[in-house]
Amino acid sequence: MTKQTPQPDRAKGGTYEIARLNDWLRDNIHAPGRNRVVMTRGVAELIGDVSLFRNFRKRAELLRAVRAYDGFDQSIDPHGERDMGRFAFEGTDCYWKIDYYNADLTAGSEYPADPSQTTRVLMIMRVDEW
Repeated sequence: MTKQTPQPDRAKGGTYEIARLNDWLRDNIHAPGRNRVVMTRGVAELIGDVSLFRNFRKRAELLRAVRAYDGFDQSIDPHGERDMGRFAFEGTDCYWKIDYYNADLTAGSEYPADPSQTTRVLMIMRVDEW
């Protein structure tokens, strides 16, 4: 995972389309389609037992926090892509970050505004794991 870096308007729609697609992923976090939603080991430890149906409520709280995030400002979203957020979960500061990969997840996407060529991966992590 890389830190945010300036990106050119890479495909049709540019930054606006990238932001729209990132918002779509967060709005559909429970059914992300071909995209992925993952968490780090540190976040899994905040939830506790993450096996199927255990600590479901904590997991749901975590996903709601990411979905509802609206704290975008210049410090967290300097490029306007709405691809990162910072929030508190279980008393711990956390980030969520969306990265853009090609369709088979073997390299970065050259066209993040084109969903037919891009798989988004939303990672949820503790700040100290960044």
